[in-house]
Amino acid sequence: MADTHDGEAENEENGDELIADSVENALNEGAKKKKKKNKKKKGGATPLQGGQVISEKQSADAADDISEKLAANNLHDEEDGDEEKEEEAGGDAAAKKKKKKNKKRNKGAKTASEADVGKPVSGGAVTTATVAREQTNPPTVPITELYPDGNYPTGEIMEHPTPKADDHHGCHGGCQGHDEANSLSAKERITSEEKRAIDRLTQDVYSDFRRAAEAHRTTRKYVNSFIKPGLAMSDICQRIEDSNRRLIQADGLSAGLAFPTGCSINHCAAHYTPNAGDTTVLQYDDVCKIDYGIHVNGRIIDCAWTCAFNPKYDNLLKAVREATYTGIKESGIDVRLCDVGEAIQEVMESYEVELDGKTFQVKPIRNLNGHSIGQYRIHAGKTVPIVKGGEATKMEENEIYAIETFGSTGKGVVHDDMETSHYMKNFDVGHVPLRLLRSKQLLNVINQNFGTLAFCRRWLDRLGQSKYLIALKNLGDMGIVDPYPPLCDAKGCYTAQFEHTIMLRPTCKEIVSKGDDF
Repeated sequence: MADTHDGEAENEENGDELIADSVENALNEGAKKKKKKNKKKKGGATPLQGGQVISEKQSADAADDISEKLAANNLHDEEDGDEEKEEEAGGDAAAKKKKKKNKKRNKGAKTASEADVGKPVSGGAVTTATVAREQTNPPTVPITELYPDGNYPTGEIMEHPTPKADDHHGCHGGCQGHDEANSLSAKERITSEEKRAIDRLTQDVYSDFRRAAEAHRTTRKYVNSFIKPGLAMSDICQRIEDSNRRLIQADGLSAGLAFPTGCSINHCAAHYTPNAGDTTVLQYDDVCKIDYGIHVNGRIIDCAWTCAFNPKYDNLLKAVREATYTGIKESGIDVRLCDVGEAIQEVMESYEVELDGKTFQVKPIRNLNGHSIGQYRIHAGKTVPIVKGGEATKMEENEIYAIETFGSTGKGVVHDDMETSHYMKNFDVGHVPLRLLRSKQLLNVINQNFGTLAFCRRWLDRLGQSKYLIALKNLGDMGIVDPYPPLCDAKGCYTAQFEHTIMLRPTCKEIVSKGDDF
């Protein structure tokens, strides 16, 4: 760049000529742009003198360069010129920055508005932004659409308890060194890098459980909003199952219902669901246990609660609910199953309930238990007692348990009664030759739709099966399908149930089915 002191007059003349040329060019360009405003431009090219073609951006940069040169030519001294150039350059930079910022802001607004309606943004690219959806009432939006990223809500997290000391060395629980070792093990689990690494390896499994649990919670909320005296039990079950199928997007054995909806009433504690033609109606003085399961890839959520409309049963429900949470609190890695049962019994028997002037101690139903859960296997082998004196078998890492307790104002023992509605294929059965063609056909239907998950006669009706009772009995006689009749205490008594599914993760214990209701 030439020194401004040596050719000031000449520069002024050249500057005037350049200004005139620039103005004329700008007017010509403006006229051309007006004529071509509604025409589609290809490549945005602008011809220059001499046949050279440059882009609009290059043209704009060239115009900026001319402006800077003109400003430089009009400077009278080097110091003032430097200051003016810095100010002008700063102004141009600020103007360009502001212009680009406004363009980005406008483009961002356009992108957001188009994403809201699911349209592609300018340039043909489809936005990856997700729009949050809200659940309807009754619930119809699948859980996967509410959480498209697959991050389903986590259940309530608890630390593993310190297991009681074993008595094999004769210390009867008084050995402080043994207790301290257990205590350190329990405390270090949640911060152990090794356990956290193992925990991360099974996140896909946890995700399946959490998806099923969120569907269970959503339907629970829906059930509590509509259940009332006067409704037919068949209608209640149908609405529950329809809701679960929608929420979990039932798809054969990949996702769906894990077992039939139980709605056992009063002295019947479990395994009752209405068969076709059952006209039972829910009454104000009934105590109804709602028990249903949902699975994703065979990962089963087993959760139940009790509905009662008459407040006189409040203590019965409270006793069983508190006993269930006691069992959950006591459960954990290396905990003996018998210790869990002892704690449950102690809490439940501390409650009494007064019914029609008579006082009853709430008794745990001693031949009903919680249980471990396997993939496509609701009862995986281990039982969690609800009374003292069970097995000393220990709970283990990564096991899944249904912690459930049953309380009764009767004898505290249940027996088979009433018409059977629940059935389940034997998990360990191999190939069994069948002679009846109808039995073979029915077994194929069971294998394709339920596998080793429990089912009921209503579900066979839903699949279009008819006249299947003889074949179903034959499958039972051959040991392929096991019947599970309703379990009842003494007539005239009342029973209650509460249940949650827990995961014994390497780092912590997660009550995966926990919700705001209980």
